[in-house]
Parts: sequence; C-alpha cells; structure tokens
Amino acid sequence: MYKFPEGFLWGTSTSGPQSEGIEAGDGKGMSNWDYWFSIAPEKFHNQVGPDRTSTFYRNYKEDIELLEQTGHTTFRPSIQWSRLIPEGVGEVNPKAVEFYRDVFKRINAKGIKLMVNLYHFDIPYALQAKGGWENKETAYAFRDYAEKCFELFGDLVDTWFTFNEPIVPVEAGYLADFHYPAKVDLKAAVQVAYHTQLASSLAVEACHRLNPEHRISVILNLTPAYPRSDQPEDIKAARIAELFQAKSFLDPSVKGYYPEELIDILKAHDLIPAHTEEELAIIRENTVDFLGVNYYQPLRVQAPTKTTEQPMNLDFYFEHYVMPGRKINPHRGWEIYETGVYDIAMMIKQDYDNIDWILTENGMGVEGEEKFKVDGAIQDDYRIEFIQDHLKELHRAIEDGANCHGYMLWTFIDCWSWLNAYKNRYGLVELDLESQKRTIKKSGHWFKELSQNNGF
Repeated sequence: MYKFPEGFLWGTSTSGPQSEGIEAGDGKGMSNWDYWFSIAPEKFHNQVGPDRTSTFYRNYKEDIELLEQTGHTTFRPSIQWSRLIPEGVGEVNPKAVEFYRDVFKRINAKGIKLMVNLYHFDIPYALQAKGGWENKETAYAFRDYAEKCFELFGDLVDTWFTFNEPIVPVEAGYLADFHYPAKVDLKAAVQVAYHTQLASSLAVEACHRLNPEHRISVILNLTPAYPRSDQPEDIKAARIAELFQAKSFLDPSVKGYYPEELIDILKAHDLIPAHTEEELAIIRENTVDFLGVNYYQPLRVQAPTKTTEQPMNLDFYFEHYVMPGRKINPHRGWEIYETGVYDIAMMIKQDYDNIDWILTENGMGVEGEEKFKVDGAIQDDYRIEFIQDHLKELHRAIEDGANCHGYMLWTFIDCWSWLNAYKNRYGLVELDLESQKRTIKKSGHWFKELSQNNGF
C-alpha cells in the first residue's frame, strides 16, 4: 500500500483556452490562438479551433459536479486574460467577472482547494500585435491584469500561479513554429523569456502587497536533462540544456537571480536581454512561495553535431537524443520514464532548499482512445498504470524527504491541445466532441478511490 501524507491534495489541472470555448456575446477578446486559428486553420488537427474546446464556459455547473464525482480535493483552472480584459489593458469584461466568480464559488462550495493560474500560453492578440512578450510594456500590462484578478477574485482564491511552463512559448513561439508568432529568433527568444520572468516577479509583488496571506507560485516543467553518455561533451550538453530549459526560470523564480553559467553563455554570443538594475531588483526581491512542477517525459540530450559560428537555435548547444530501448507511450510517441519524478524531487531538495511544491501536471495522451470503449465507457487501464507508476516514484521521493504536497493530473475532461486539437485524449472524463456528452472513464472512478484512500 502506498499511503501519502495527511492532507495530500489530489486533483487535475486545465486551462481556460483549452477548455472554455467561445460563446456568442460572451465579451471575450481575441487571443493569440484565436487569431492564429482565424488565419491558418489548416495548421490545427482536423481544423478544430479554440472556439470549440470542451465548452466549460457553457457546461461548468455539470463539470464541477464531475470534479466531485472523480474525487478532486484540488483543481487548477486558469483565467483567460483575453476574456477578462479583452484588449489586454483597460476595460474589464463584466460577463467574465460573473463567470469566474460563479465557477470559483461553486468549486469552493464543494470543499475543493482552488489554485488559479493567470497565464497558460494565451496573450490577448491586441498586445501580441504590439510585439507581445518582445515588448517590455507587456510585462507591466500583465502586472495590471494580475492585480485586477487579485482584487476581483481574492476573496475566493488564496493560491495563485503566475505562468504555466513559461519556457514553452519561448521555445515553441520563437525557436519553432508550434505557437504564434512562430518565428525562429534566438535573441528575441531570450528577450521574451526575460520579460516573462519580469512579469511573473511583478505579479508576485502585487499578490504579496494586496493579500499578504495569499500564496503565489509559478509552474515549471522541470524535466531533468539526461546525457547520452558519460563523455564530457555529452555531460556539458545536458548541463547547458538544463540551464536553458529549467534553470532559466527556476533560479530567478526561487532564488531571485539567474545562474552565472547561463549569463556567461548569453554574453559570449551577444544574447543578453535588454534590462535594468531596477528590474533585476524586482526579480531578486519577489520570489515564489512554493513551486508548481509539471512532468511528462525526460529530456535526453547529446553534444551538438553541427557547428556554426553563431547560434541560430538551441541545437548550437545541445541536441535531442532518442535512447534505444526506451519505454514508450505507443499511443502518443513520448517516452515514459517514471524515475524522472524522483530525480526532480531530489534536485529541488538538494539545490532549492527543499521548497514546498506540488506536481501540477503529469499525464498520458492517447490517440484513438475510443477503441478502448466497452459498454459505453473507456477502459483506460493504461492510464491508471501510468499514474500508479509515477506515484510510486513520488512516494519514494516523499519518503526520502521531498516536500511535495499534491498530485494533479493533466487533465479533467479531454481538452483541446493547441495544434493537436483533440488528436490525443488526456482526461479522466471522455468528451464526445459532437454531442458534448461527458462520460467518466475507468480512470476517473479509480481516481476517486485513490483520493478517498489517500493512496493505493
């Protein structure tokens, strides 16, 4: 029997842009995703866009009942900036205030611990059109948006997250074409990362100033970087990969400053972002209260095989490596490596003062999941096994002193996943995209038992 500490939280995470949808007359402004879908729907799987998603905006009352039926003691949704403040700055949408307040009240009434995220890859398009995160003004617009959220919802929410996986829009939007604006520009990527960190620190300051008893954090995908071999060049590549992909946000968020080695690398290639001493002081003085940690798969790297004078992308420093014989999710193509959870936990314990943390995302995407349906319900034993195997490693880490206080699965109901739309399903609850009918999967019933028993 794997028993977890008393008060350990069980739940799921989702996001506004992936779940809410858009209803005529709801007052929502256009986000970067809404805009991209409007100009390039062919980029999205089966041309399903963010207007449809899992219609939480319309069905949230039923969905909150399903939270209870699947054993949630915590839930992490996000507020859409473009729904609350349609132009990114200025006027607040009263329909959004009414919607979010009712959602949060109903979740509180169920005794479910509410943790609200402010940003999940979704910038109002009005701000994107002015340069988005390349423009320093966006960081201060985000602070104002965060302050508005704390004022409007602070009586209902006492635990906040600033950003979800802030490295992802940097990599996917400025070093690849998976997020808008889909351009490859390493210098812009570094500037975007810096402005995002500044925005996060400004929001932490605002939260502590307005509600000193509230707790606020950031959610980071702290995937360990595992070198291909013990050769010095592979070990160096893994160290640099971790600097860029984890520590670029982890260190300033928790310690208040950037790693010296990362600064040296950026200096060497004229990549230091435009900044001021005052901004560095804001980052230094406004660190997070705890950590949200997402983990899906390991990062395996090797020394770069291509040599160029000047870096155009991160493959100048390290390259991804496919490990032979790896355990794989055959439905999604991602490696499954449960030990990564333990390694993250020990890294936080040893290098970050064993700060409090919650595993805020972990999950298994499955394409063509309807083939596992028996008597009207999906029999997703593979998902139950996936969760159990990761929880065993989390349990081992807690026994070895890790300061983890909860486990949150991605996600509650099958949701829209960016360019992949509904290609891969992650939920405890199945969504029929045509009828919008919700059906609890086998894993959803099992998750309730897990929560009630505080273990398995």
